[in-house]
Amino acid sequence: MEQTGYTPEPQNLDAIFAALADPTRRAILSRLASGEASVNELAEPFEMSQPAVSKHLKVLERAGLVERDIDKQRRPARLKAEPMAAAVRWLEEFQRFWTSSFDELEGLLEELKDAEGKNRK
Repeated sequence: MEQTGYTPEPQNLDAIFAALADPTRRAILSRLASGEASVNELAEPFEMSQPAVSKHLKVLERAGLVERDIDKQRRPARLKAEPMAAAVRWLEEFQRFWTSSFDELEGLLEELKDAEGKNRK
């Protein structure tokens, strides 16, 4: 049964949100936004081992947010921001809802303010 007005979610939306739920992974993505980096370079600002950073990279790779190349001894990671667009589109549906709700609330507050002003006169 199909719901009216329902847009099916991309299959990897759960993986994207799960990957973004961790502050370390968000920091890694922020760092990769300025260019590719190796595991050693990504591990520098954190008090964690390279294997721990590699585990975070694997979660980001499974979500499609990062891709890694093999460049001789180095395996640089690179940001793939396109999959985040699916998450943004999903969130934008709720933005429209909240904007509409806030507009209704603002209208109600204006009505109450006008009624209060009339009662004072």
